[in-house]
Amino acid sequence: MATKNVEIIIPPKPAHFVGDGFRVHNFIPSVKPLEMKRMDPFILLDYNAKFHFNGSEIPRGVGVHPHRGFETVTIAYQGKVEHHDSSGGGGIIGEGDVQWMTAAKGILHKEYHEREWSKTGGIFQMVQLWVNLPAKDKMSKAKYQSIKNSEMQKADLGQNGFIEIIAGEYNGQQGPASTFTPVHVMNAKLKAGGKADFNFPSHFNTAALVIEGNAIINGSEKAPVNHFVLFENNGESFTIEAQEDSIILIISGEPINETIYSHGPFVMNSREEIMQAFDDYNTGRFGYLED
Repeated sequence: MATKNVEIIIPPKPAHFVGDGFRVHNFIPSVKPLEMKRMDPFILLDYNAKFHFNGSEIPRGVGVHPHRGFETVTIAYQGKVEHHDSSGGGGIIGEGDVQWMTAAKGILHKEYHEREWSKTGGIFQMVQLWVNLPAKDKMSKAKYQSIKNSEMQKADLGQNGFIEIIAGEYNGQQGPASTFTPVHVMNAKLKAGGKADFNFPSHFNTAALVIEGNAIINGSEKAPVNHFVLFENNGESFTIEAQEDSIILIISGEPINETIYSHGPFVMNSREEIMQAFDDYNTGRFGYLED
């Protein structure tokens, strides 16, 4: 089986704030080659690397904002996030948990540091990933998948560590998330000296983000903490080895191969659909949510 080689290892760009609660390094979409089309179906990846927030009685976060045409996946490594939406949904994303929100035809949403966590503050570390939807599903009903860490399959690697499967599969074990197109999302939690093998179809867009520690890819390419590894579409298998206890987020997905037309919080297939999204938002068709 052919090796899936590394195309480029990308250091984090300077961080910026989303609202006042999320200090993120943006990797997707970014400068070439990390454009939306190159990572299709993954159209955004913001990484809140470890950052200490002081305690606050008023939770920091992002106020009411709309989404349409895709899914948001929030992966909590440290800290807690609370969220509410215009359909009456809401909840808390605890450490180790994932919230998979299908915005689809439209939703108003707000997210902020969980109230009790906010009072004391602490280290905050999160990933938000946007997963595109195919045209036929963009106007489907909005929904949530609240995935507790205890619900994730853990593929045991013995003394090497384990793979925590959020979506897709690893060595025949399936993650709990339901997806519209073939998508794999998982955390490799490797011990010092631990090694894991991965295998995805050559045409799948595949990448890794080093959350903790470091990674050696295919025995030679070194990826330090907070660096993003983009793989070429020329092979199926690769290995990751950790020199110290490490966490590496792995994403791989089949390209949807449809036109991507995006503007702010809307990702559709044409300019006309974007204009319709703004019209629907401005005329209240996304519902109502108090800021």
